[in-house]
Amino acid sequence: MKLREIMTNTVVRINPEESVAVAARTLAHYNIGALPVCGGDGRLCGVVTDRDLVTRCIAAGRLPASTPVRDVMTTQVISARPDMEAVAAAHLMGRQQIRRLPVVENGRLCGMVSLGDLVNREETAYDATDALADISSNVSVRD
Repeated sequence: MKLREIMTNTVVRINPEESVAVAARTLAHYNIGALPVCGGDGRLCGVVTDRDLVTRCIAAGRLPASTPVRDVMTTQVISARPDMEAVAAAHLMGRQQIRRLPVVENGRLCGMVSLGDLVNREETAYDATDALADISSNVSVRD
């Protein structure tokens, strides 16, 4: 199964010049944990997560209303192509410790795949479960 068959095609995105406050409201409104950051030409230039907003803005003492997304986004984005096999994507996500994978064609964002998308498919459920285990393996719980 190819990613194009399971990816979300309509992807909420944000411009790098928007404020962190706008990004936070967008994440909350759509109940999502990550936003691809795209320039006016649709090219993917980063990803910003709820964790990025907290650690790189709030915890750093910056003001969300005046801090642009470009200052807190992750710029080294792991992405996939629509013709990538879903099983390979699950393995990539596990290796790279990521839960969401932007799908890019000709440099432009065309979709998103989450581990949840892969777990919900019988063909990829086992590989996605392994990927989640890989991602969670460095998490420790304190009493």
